[in-house]
Amino acid sequence: MEKQLFFEPAVGRQKPSTIHNKETSCPFCDENQLEIIIDRNGPIILVENKYQTLRDTYQTVLIEGGGCESDLSQYPKNHLYKLFQFAMKHWQDFMLSGKYASVLMFKNHGPLSGGSIAHPHMQIVGLNKVDYRTNIHNEDFKGYVIDYKDEVEWNLSSNPRMGFYELNVVMSQNGKIEAFADFIQQSVYYLLNLFRFPCKSYNLFFYQIGASFACKIVPRYVTTPLFVGYSIPQVPTDLELVVKDIQNKVNIK
Repeated sequence: MEKQLFFEPAVGRQKPSTIHNKETSCPFCDENQLEIIIDRNGPIILVENKYQTLRDTYQTVLIEGGGCESDLSQYPKNHLYKLFQFAMKHWQDFMLSGKYASVLMFKNHGPLSGGSIAHPHMQIVGLNKVDYRTNIHNEDFKGYVIDYKDEVEWNLSSNPRMGFYELNVVMSQNGKIEAFADFIQQSVYYLLNLFRFPCKSYNLFFYQIGASFACKIVPRYVTTPLFVGYSIPQVPTDLELVVKDIQNKVNIK
């Protein structure tokens, strides 16, 4: 089993960027530009990624619907639930196919997220030779509990992978996907609108942990040199205060 992915720069140079170049036309707004559609549910469309930049992988893009200016934090509940049901189904289908060593599902949003297209989307990527789970530990998803409902826990990580403030949503085998989606949406809304450290970029990372599923919501800033150079995460000393701030500001029912 390999531990690294190989990036194809020649393919990467062909990719359009609407995040950093507003004049570039969005390839997801015009369905005529979508070449290989795998599945769809109304405006939610899973397509083969036209730019296969990672060797020994199969890359797909899940277009979330709406326009370039929309965002997960703004979706009405019926669209939010439909999106997560669609995404989770296809992610699990990829895993159950037996074709891949592991399957990634993640979302980039904003100029510091590592993404290139502003139009809201996720990515599902089958890895032929890399198992991401070897780098994942149960402690990564433990933390100070913000809320719990329908066998889904929402917490602020006490063991952040990169450091500082990382929100976790963990759904047990019998958890309800609606609660899972609600907590993720509330996390994103808090980071973009209510967090005391202004945030315009974030990532969602999804994980399978045994029979459970988890999502780590990471606000993105310029990455700390201690993590870049030494892989040392920094843990804030005010995590409990941030939990109280979230509970006070976010509409928790």
